[in-house]
Amino acid sequence: MAVPVERIKGENVKKARGKVASRGPTTKKRPGRAASRSKSTAKSTAKSASKITPLKPKRKPAAAPLAKAKRQVSALKAELAAAQARIDELQAWADTDFLLNIYNRRGFERELDRSIAYIRRYNATGALIVLDVDRLKPINDTFGHAAGDAVLKGVVAVLMRHVRSSDVVGRLGGDEFGLLLWNLTEVDALAKAVALEEAIDRLTFVFKGRSVVAGASTGTALIDAVTDAASVMEAADRAMYTRKTLRRDHARSAL
Repeated sequence: MAVPVERIKGENVKKARGKVASRGPTTKKRPGRAASRSKSTAKSTAKSASKITPLKPKRKPAAAPLAKAKRQVSALKAELAAAQARIDELQAWADTDFLLNIYNRRGFERELDRSIAYIRRYNATGALIVLDVDRLKPINDTFGHAAGDAVLKGVVAVLMRHVRSSDVVGRLGGDEFGLLLWNLTEVDALAKAVALEEAIDRLTFVFKGRSVVAGASTGTALIDAVTDAASVMEAADRAMYTRKTLRRDHARSAL
């Protein structure tokens, strides 16, 4: 007996539906690896973005540190100026005769060297006068060193009255003085030396009720472009001792 085709198709459809029902509910497909990676990357990017600190705009240097640096520089300059002033003060002490407030030998010789350098450079002229106080030792021995100091101070007062502000006066040692004079001819220098002798000869001191006269002898040497300090000092010193001998002999002949 032949089975109708429609019946066979209907039975096949029922069998198929039964198989599907026996398998249970259909499971969802799991996402692929590429999708998982993209989600993970997105999460990491979002997480990193949340940790990024926004850049702050650069600030200009504060004025306070600059002002502090300027104050420090000013303080250092003040310290340097004070140190230089102290050095100058010590230099002055080293070059000064404190009893008479004029150059000592060291200071005078330094000024002589400077003057010779100037004369050589500018072809100028000058003169050195060496002056020795007469009879200072007998005055010290008879009346004491305070009397001798008073004589020296009186002599220096005369010297300072007879020189210009550009000239230099110094104590070379003991009873000997040096005068550095600018722009003098030989005749002028000799005339100045004689005037100094006469002014000091007129000085009168009174010690223990006694009138005392000291006196002075001078020697002169010119300074020119070929002169050196040692030779000019030696020449003036020789001239001074020659003059002292002449004055002593003249004093004896006058007795």
